[in-house]
Amino acid sequence: MGSVQHEVEHGLDADSLSYMSKDPVYRHYHHDLLTFGLLYSFTENFMLPFSHDEVVHGKGSMINKMPGDEWRRFASLRQLYTYMFTYPGKKLLFMGNEFGQINEWNEASSLDWVLTDTHFHGGLRQLVGDLNRLYREQPALHQLDFESSGFEWIDCHDSSQSVLSYLRKGTDGSQLVVILNFTPVPRENYRIGLPQAGSYREILNSDSKFYAGSNLGNDGQIQAEQLPWMNQPHSTVLRLPPLGAIVLKPEG
Repeated sequence: MGSVQHEVEHGLDADSLSYMSKDPVYRHYHHDLLTFGLLYSFTENFMLPFSHDEVVHGKGSMINKMPGDEWRRFASLRQLYTYMFTYPGKKLLFMGNEFGQINEWNEASSLDWVLTDTHFHGGLRQLVGDLNRLYREQPALHQLDFESSGFEWIDCHDSSQSVLSYLRKGTDGSQLVVILNFTPVPRENYRIGLPQAGSYREILNSDSKFYAGSNLGNDGQIQAEQLPWMNQPHSTVLRLPPLGAIVLKPEG
């Protein structure tokens, strides 16, 4: 008889929301909330939901779970969604989450669609659209969602700076590098390990001006150096945006 595979909800939603709700100054004490889930991610077929359960019964909206002023709250939510879309497992966003609905969801009223015409809400909606396209177009993000061979940590131990980095891999040999800075402090000259030589393109930056971010990045192009780092054969120095996530793709 063939084995039965189950689809279950991953603890990413509860753990990551607990982490993101904390002031960034305290996040380095709770780094394990971001890394613990990979201990069991590949025992089931996981779905990563930010569902209606997160935004009803007094729990508040997704944007209002984020700490800080308006800029920080939207930067954090853009980062959280980028984290979800680049993490192993299938994705689910409940209505209104994609543009940062302010009010808690109410089945008796319409969503506040007028918000999508404003700066921060429109930028968030643009990011979610681009994340959907990125997930669909990049095999490394979906081909091995339920296999350990599709994921590899670059560095999961940098709790002092609240930075995570990992690789996503496809069956076609494609790879993507994901780096997340969970503090509002830009990280200049941050050295990151890379899996292969050559140039890399910054194919997504959650801090881009197109998403209402501060537009701090790496000018789109990065060159790998022949310097092993973080158990990777090559490395480079990056500028990590505040409360931001970047995705790099090897060229060639």
